[in-house]
Amino acid sequence: MKTKEREIKLNLGCASRLLEDYINIDMDSIVEIKDRYPEINISESRKFIQSDILALPFNDNTVDEVRCDSLLEHLSFLEEPRFFYEAQRVLKPGGVLNISVPDFEEAVKKWLNAKDNWKEFFRDDEEAIKQEHWFGQYSYSAESRWGYLIATIFGPQNGKGQFHKNAYTESKIKAIYRKINFNEPKIERFIWKGSRDAMLRVTGTKK
Repeated sequence: MKTKEREIKLNLGCASRLLEDYINIDMDSIVEIKDRYPEINISESRKFIQSDILALPFNDNTVDEVRCDSLLEHLSFLEEPRFFYEAQRVLKPGGVLNISVPDFEEAVKKWLNAKDNWKEFFRDDEEAIKQEHWFGQYSYSAESRWGYLIATIFGPQNGKGQFHKNAYTESKIKAIYRKINFNEPKIERFIWKGSRDAMLRVTGTKK
């Protein structure tokens, strides 16, 4: 009896979120990731590769799934197509491209409907982070334009790489999947960590 080949599933830009049954890939080493997230217990038993996610060490048409959570908004306009075409390259026909990104349209709507009541300059010291300072709002609430909402749009900016350089809407995502020759993706909405950013979860297959 022929043994079923084990699926190759990639979790790109994993940072501290190393997933079981995936090859977790990040530009930083495990040591650098642990230093950045000292409060998180990162299991070294899960498979990890340090690599540039825009130049993956996999052959064409060999990967079953590419997963990428809360990363694409951090890529520049020029890096964006490199990511999508690299995912297209490594995925098999029928392979899954599974991404999650902030819902930019929803964030803008919430921002326009929120109170214009700026209170304090931004802080990123340890005490401020623990107290959810967010420009003096002390909350992840969407009640103020000048609180966590503005960080949803521009990124939290409290560490290296924590800046948003790109934006996604449902229509843009569908157009991208069509352009890279994928089937119409399934799009679901959810709230990041249950109380923060409005997010889009997108799943589509390569033709």
